[in-house]
Amino acid sequence: MSAVAGIIVEGTGGVWRVRSRDGEERDAALAGRLKQEDRGNRKLAVGDHVTVEPDERGSGWRITSIAERKSVLARREPGGRHGERILAANVDAVLVVFSVAQPEPHVRMIDRFLVIAEANDLKAHVVLNKIDLATSPATVDAIAEPYLAAGYPVHRTSAKRGDGLEEMRRELHGRVTAVTGPSGVGKSSLLNALHPELGLRTQEISQSVNKGRHTTVGSKLIPLPGDPDGFLVDTPGLREVGMWGLPSGSLDQCFPEFAPFLGECRFQDCKHDTEPGCAVRDALAGGRIKPSRYESYLKLRGELVASENVW
Repeated sequence: MSAVAGIIVEGTGGVWRVRSRDGEERDAALAGRLKQEDRGNRKLAVGDHVTVEPDERGSGWRITSIAERKSVLARREPGGRHGERILAANVDAVLVVFSVAQPEPHVRMIDRFLVIAEANDLKAHVVLNKIDLATSPATVDAIAEPYLAAGYPVHRTSAKRGDGLEEMRRELHGRVTAVTGPSGVGKSSLLNALHPELGLRTQEISQSVNKGRHTTVGSKLIPLPGDPDGFLVDTPGLREVGMWGLPSGSLDQCFPEFAPFLGECRFQDCKHDTEPGCAVRDALAGGRIKPSRYESYLKLRGELVASENVW
């Protein structure tokens, strides 16, 4: 039998489940040749594109080639240690899902998730769910405005009423998408409304408020029905990815609305806090950067500086 191309949807270490475009799944181990070539350094991840072939005995399958990755969603090692744990490869986008009510949106947490996506060079979308519970359209507009101003696509959805579902189906189609956000915002309900065949349990997707930093639950790709290239990434949670390994001095690069002003400050190492001649604070004063986003920057930078001092 000839080689079969597929994508890794589950597994850690020894055995990986590989799904081909026709929907068939095969369990396979990394071929010994690949292990020798990379001297044990090759770390596979869900989302990797591979080819599998029958093993010598014809009783199983082995992974014989691995395609180059176009992106990774990774958890960096804390304390400046070398290395990273790749949660998923070839991710196309991150959907940051929050509700406009019940629970109320936590602005700092939205910004934290967006920074994580930016630090991994992944396109992020903000999804404002449960808009049927908003007191008025103006309430939703006020929540969306800072993110639209920063350049993020903002989707307004309601699993109950069906608002925005067709637009979301188009966003998910043919892509590998990580869906994250705190519990209670309706991630699984929204995805079930988009694709009823998924049958996801409540809170099944991206348990991002799990407090355990050292959670070892593996990632998994969930195929979208009728879409051979569409997958959802179910990870241990982006909070566990965190901002580990992101230098405090690089945080400003994770706020896209800061980009036009970086390098224009009087001091090259400007922290955009109290320094004179800061182009970012000038943009803030001129209304080109939203106060809520700047406040998030200061708070998150303080966290990173504190963690650097600890390590």
